[in-house]
Amino acid sequence: MVRKVAIVGTGQTKHGKRYDASMPELIHYAVNKALDDAGLQIEEIEAAVTGSMPAPMEGVNACHLYWGSDPAGAFLKPLMRVATCGTTGMSVAHSGFYHVASGLFDVVIAIGAEKQYEGEPQGVMNTVVETIFQQPFVAGAPSVFASQSNEYMHRYNIPEDRVRMAAAEVSVRNHDDALDNPNAHIQIKITVDDVLNSRIICYPVRLLDVCPSSDGATAVIFASEEKARKITDTPVWVKGVGYRGDEYWLGDSDKVLWDSAIEAARAAYKMAGITNPIKQLDVAEVYNPFTFQELLYYECFDFCEKGEAVKLVEDRVVFRGGELPCDPSGGVLCTNPIGASGMNRVAEATMQIQGKAGKHQVPDVETAFAHAMGGTDQLNGVMILGRTPK
Repeated sequence: MVRKVAIVGTGQTKHGKRYDASMPELIHYAVNKALDDAGLQIEEIEAAVTGSMPAPMEGVNACHLYWGSDPAGAFLKPLMRVATCGTTGMSVAHSGFYHVASGLFDVVIAIGAEKQYEGEPQGVMNTVVETIFQQPFVAGAPSVFASQSNEYMHRYNIPEDRVRMAAAEVSVRNHDDALDNPNAHIQIKITVDDVLNSRIICYPVRLLDVCPSSDGATAVIFASEEKARKITDTPVWVKGVGYRGDEYWLGDSDKVLWDSAIEAARAAYKMAGITNPIKQLDVAEVYNPFTFQELLYYECFDFCEKGEAVKLVEDRVVFRGGELPCDPSGGVLCTNPIGASGMNRVAEATMQIQGKAGKHQVPDVETAFAHAMGGTDQLNGVMILGRTPK
């Protein structure tokens, strides 16, 4: 029988070019922030789940043992490492949830972290796909998502200028929101013209359509119902989870009607009792490393009908003050410590429900949606959080 599980504490570093802190220091800071938020001592944590990009990105094998175990407080405790590329943070969050839901542990800390400025992330990204057939067509993440963006633009016969303008509005919205998030990496004021005139990275994707590389760490503490009610007056309950993957070969799956995204959301909605997302969700933290991808996710997650994501932006439904604000933190588009990026979505959704999001707080959040995408564009994970258990 799955037990009820709540999040009782979160902690984030300031994300960005963190030349002032090592990976263990970033993890240590995030863990301490989460412990302080929950009012717990490290001795009360029973197990830890950690995650970052796969070992080639870090340049160190089994890096959870090399630099993760001590700052995570995992000495003489069960410790698991998860690495699923962009979905890592969400995979870690799901693992932390299942550790508690299963009854194995009562209090578990989940940690996502990345130190991209100490490695060669783009070099690694250029070699992540199969070498004979796919690698000649893939020059890192931008080319993968540019192909997806082109596929999306032409699927529904929407004028390209209209889609391009909506993507630019998404970029401006995220950058504006990041100005209110003290932990965000990219904090600049931009205009639609700035986006449209920024240099092409891989058509149709321009520089201001693309997320940065970031250093940072985020920790989330999961607890059983009995423990959660004793730890905090504002537990945030895990109401639903869903995680799906599709074909490894990029050409073998439809990346617009994207099965893994659609089915992950459906699984989480079913578990949480969500039948009308646009009405029942109060805020959504969508994994948005590229602006065009955020658009197609609106459709995969049933925020709108197929082919209507552009209208959702034009009607400002997904802006703060709209019916379903998306990424009020500034999202992955402005902060991307890959191993922590999915965990940030969970932490930010939690903070919104607790009313702890500061200047980027959305009023009266009862139910929140958190999402991450990863692999080499195959994996999608969703977590639905709420003020009350299901």
